[in-house]
Amino acid sequence: MSDKEDCCAPDCCAPEVTLVDGPDAHRQEVRQAYAEVAQANNENSACGVGASCCGVSDDAAINTLISTRLGYSEADLAQVPSGADMGLGCGNPKAIASLKPGEVVVDLGSGGGFDCFLAASEVGKDGRVIGVDMTPDMLSKARGNALKGSYTNVQFRLGEIEHLPIADATADVIISNCVINLSPDKAQVFRDAFRVLKPGGRLAISDVVATVELPEEMRNDPKLIAGCMGNASLIDDLEENMSAAGFSDIRIQPKDESHDFIRDWAPGRGVEDFVVSATIEAVKPAG
Repeated sequence: MSDKEDCCAPDCCAPEVTLVDGPDAHRQEVRQAYAEVAQANNENSACGVGASCCGVSDDAAINTLISTRLGYSEADLAQVPSGADMGLGCGNPKAIASLKPGEVVVDLGSGGGFDCFLAASEVGKDGRVIGVDMTPDMLSKARGNALKGSYTNVQFRLGEIEHLPIADATADVIISNCVINLSPDKAQVFRDAFRVLKPGGRLAISDVVATVELPEEMRNDPKLIAGCMGNASLIDDLEENMSAAGFSDIRIQPKDESHDFIRDWAPGRGVEDFVVSATIEAVKPAG
């Protein structure tokens, strides 16, 4: 990704690719896009633009501005290793997760590890955080950041969010930041999240959703797909997928203020008229 990962490379930074039909081709194109994001960040370069249209920059002040727009505090940014905050995402899942000491947290599409490290501070030494990402370059970056920050309660695993490399009933909380929208099979993502959660466990997700049906040219645009916009699902479809997976207490709350930063992801395309960032919460029934 990241898987969005952790996400969102905007239109101007996505690689020039042509999607081939089928979920495997879709997934490979997304993996390619986020490998390039990770490599660009590792090389301390932006995407060829001074304002860092994709959120990847060698300027810490730019990344701070991007992340505070998404809902992180400067205290959040100060506590993670340098390079973990890549200015990616569309919200702050920790803000809705209500994490407690000792809990086990799984991050879908963990990217450089930013949200994992914030969660690790919340769950403490008796808790555990597992980040899953399908892009080896992101995984290497996250593991390097964990070493820099001396995190002993965080681990990163290579895998797809549709088929998590995690045992049944492991997690108290699943978080994710602008990643599920990238999946070609969102129903399977929620089924596997349900499997991995303990009874009574919960979802705390920030993601991009469609408020109205995207035009076909936007839905099939590989740049918009890699930028976390083209593959966004309608809210009603997400609710149906989550309910079918077994979740209850489903709450999807669009954030109208996100139109401004989504406009910056694909300037002049008008995508902000169709998609919005949202918080997505749900619970796996205890009984």
